[in-house]
Amino acid sequence: MTSVKEFRIETEATADSLGTGSFVFTDDYSVFDWGKMPDQIPDKGASLCTMGAFNFELLESEGVPTHYRGVVENGDVVPLAEASRPPWEMAIDLTQVPDLPHEGRDYDYDAYHEAAGENFLVPLEIVFRNRVPVGSSLRRRTEPADHGLEFETWPDEAVDLAEPIVEFSTKYEEGDRYLTRQEADSIAGIADIEELEAVALEVNRIVTEQAESAGLAHEDGKIECLYYGADTAANDERAGGPANGEIRVADVVGTFDENRFNYEGTQLSKEVLRQYHKRTQPEWVEAVAEAKTRAKRENVADWKSLCTVDPEPLEDRVLETARDMYCAGTNAYTGRELFDAPPLSSAIGSVQGL
Repeated sequence: MTSVKEFRIETEATADSLGTGSFVFTDDYSVFDWGKMPDQIPDKGASLCTMGAFNFELLESEGVPTHYRGVVENGDVVPLAEASRPPWEMAIDLTQVPDLPHEGRDYDYDAYHEAAGENFLVPLEIVFRNRVPVGSSLRRRTEPADHGLEFETWPDEAVDLAEPIVEFSTKYEEGDRYLTRQEADSIAGIADIEELEAVALEVNRIVTEQAESAGLAHEDGKIECLYYGADTAANDERAGGPANGEIRVADVVGTFDENRFNYEGTQLSKEVLRQYHKRTQPEWVEAVAEAKTRAKRENVADWKSLCTVDPEPLEDRVLETARDMYCAGTNAYTGRELFDAPPLSSAIGSVQGL
């Protein structure tokens, strides 16, 4: 179980083979690493599953290996085009995810890789950026000049980058942190950091081109990857027995939770909910930031235990606006009328009114 989807195992992955299972998407949402928030957004789960499946099939058609097997309908695994309704469940290949031992905020990645062998989920998030929108963490961590931009300070609007940049952050630490390239290389184990970057840039290209065809601007996003070693891949017909280990895109790709899109100057992503909470529940947002800072200072892994404020539920009109944003956005991105939703221009108009 993650904060927004359930995880089902049919056959477990081993040191010698991938397993099989599925993601079941829920209508829950999460912001600021909080985990499950008090509300649910109707049809959000089906939106994410549909968009994720669409993008995985797009990646596979472009020769990018993934862990995707299809969507699940009435117990059968089928391509998205054969689903009779927007799906909630996605069939996937499973890899090993060992425990990551730690003492406080000191994590033992050597132990992780010793347990993982050559068949594992790379414990990194690979982030790609085409634009620096308001709310991007890049604004807190760097200056415009670091990216060749001619601004003394970050402006109040989104800034386009001349070329996409790739960053690496931790995946399984209690509080995710951005890494130097050397740190990321060490944490990746035998997975090649250059290949991880190349895969991320190819995913970014494909998602960006699809977004542009739908009239959307793709600002940034992230992927996760599994590493499938040569010895295990040699026995897998899908892998074709590569001489070296193979990197496959895992988790979910190119949704409004993993990526930020923009439609005619307005955010079309989970960032809408982040910014809404900043405006309407600043006490909670500040308490989260303070708890994370204190946890880092005191070497405490579970920052949430130090937070003294809980988030409040959202108004019905906000949930309805969020629902229409997810569903209308999915219709536009895929070019298919899969959800009963207003035109994207109307959904974005409601977002602007929040």
